Amino acid sequence: MKTVTLDILNDKAMNLLKELELLKLVRVRRQTSTGKELKKDLIAKYKGAMTPQSKDEIDRQLQDLRNE
Repeated sequence: MKTVTLDILNDKAMNLLKELELLKLVRVRRQTSTGKELKKDLIAKYKGAMTPQSKDEIDRQLQDLRNE
């Protein structure tokens, strides 16, 4: 089984997907997350991903990147 994310551009496409679901060829899952929920999920996903750095170290890294 594979998972694919689709953007429905036309209501006819949704009707076709519903028909395929009735034939038990696909399963349609509707997205229920709102913008706020999605933002919380992203915050939780990336929280703690970066290690704390001093301002001086960040400035030095930026200068190094600019000089490349």
